[in-house]
Amino acid sequence: MKKDIHPDYKPVVFYDTSSEFKFLTKSTMNSSETIEWEDGNTYPLVKVEVSSASHPFYTGKKLFVDTAGRVEKFNRRYKK
Repeated sequence: MKKDIHPDYKPVVFYDTSSEFKFLTKSTMNSSETIEWEDGNTYPLVKVEVSSASHPFYTGKKLFVDTAGRVEKFNRRYKK
């Protein structure tokens, strides 16, 4: 492996803003924000909008999408 070409692989806390779920893992992502974790150490904090705690596939909750409104809008716009 070549030296000095790979990003730094370090512990990072990911924070799901929609469900307020936090988890510690290793990543190459950087962040200017930090957070003190349960073990007393300070780690970079990366905010995400979706994680396994809030994604409909993992939670089993279906997301309601207004498809009828979209179809009607399409028909109005492109009606001949």
